[in-house]
Amino acid sequence: MTSSWLRVPMILAVLALPGVAAAAEKDKDKDKDAPAKPLTEEVVNAETFPPQDADRTDKAAQPLTVKAQVLLDRARFSPGAIDGREGDNYHRAIAAFAAAKHLPTTDHLTKEVWDALQPGDQAAAVKGYTLTQADVDGPYVSRIPPKMEQQADLDAMGYTGAQEMLAERFHMSRDLLGALNPGQAFDKAGTTIAVAAVEPMGTDKITGKDLPQDPKVTRVTVDKTTRDVRAFGADGQLLAYYPASIGSTEKPAPSGETTVKGVAFDPVYTYNPKYGFKGVKTKRKFSIRPGPNNPVGLVWIDLAIPSYGIHGTPEPERVSKTESHGCIRLTNWSARDLAKHVTRGAKVAFKDE
Repeated sequence: MTSSWLRVPMILAVLALPGVAAAAEKDKDKDKDAPAKPLTEEVVNAETFPPQDADRTDKAAQPLTVKAQVLLDRARFSPGAIDGREGDNYHRAIAAFAAAKHLPTTDHLTKEVWDALQPGDQAAAVKGYTLTQADVDGPYVSRIPPKMEQQADLDAMGYTGAQEMLAERFHMSRDLLGALNPGQAFDKAGTTIAVAAVEPMGTDKITGKDLPQDPKVTRVTVDKTTRDVRAFGADGQLLAYYPASIGSTEKPAPSGETTVKGVAFDPVYTYNPKYGFKGVKTKRKFSIRPGPNNPVGLVWIDLAIPSYGIHGTPEPERVSKTESHGCIRLTNWSARDLAKHVTRGAKVAFKDE
């Protein structure tokens, strides 16, 4: 009779055969080769950490990333446009959240970060929204011309359609809105679509008597290195974090400190030839009418430094990824959020390093 210990080398030898080893490796990688989870309301809301397809390397929007971005947004650590992708804005928001919550330093979604995002926020990350007739009717503009001089000829700088409007209202990229709603019509009232479950961005003009709202922001930092804006309360508590485009080579952002002079919702943009913006050839002043696609978006937070402000943008998905004309550019929803809470006279500090 052959003892059992003599069979062990034989078993190991069989496993070492190329065909058997390849089969074992194939079984090990089976999950990686499996189709990605569908991007649906149900799948996003059911996601937990870590995801079963955590090792996937494809570039498509991921359900867990969508959910984490929504939770960060609701915690007022904005990842920029919610797109389900692991971009710089997402990682910087995680880093800021981890630091604020005194978690181990990280810019990736860890178990500690995930657990800190969960308590007290058990609401769905994606929800259904039914289009109204007003959503469908607009009014919308057919096209936004690329040159500022041409934009000055438009009666309004509105959205170009319901999909652009809905994506911005719910802090999303248009690609993610489309991916969550394949084949859905955005031009038919009564259609129910899936959207990020965040506080919808309004477009109403808030009057001075209703400002500032609680919690009040008394100090703002603008970090040129990390490309973000942070809002603090009187007690020094960090109230909100926003990704930002800050200055450019032709017109760098200022240094030092200044203060907030006031806030204008739905502003008219006036171009002064002294700005000398690249691509603008006219030597005369001109104005561009209000709207979400206005060069400064839906809000202008005026600073005590002439011609500088914190404002919105017509291109929310490019915030922090492109330069600005010297000012501090936020998404329209972030700019409105800051404008609703910042006090007149609030200190603004520019950090160079």
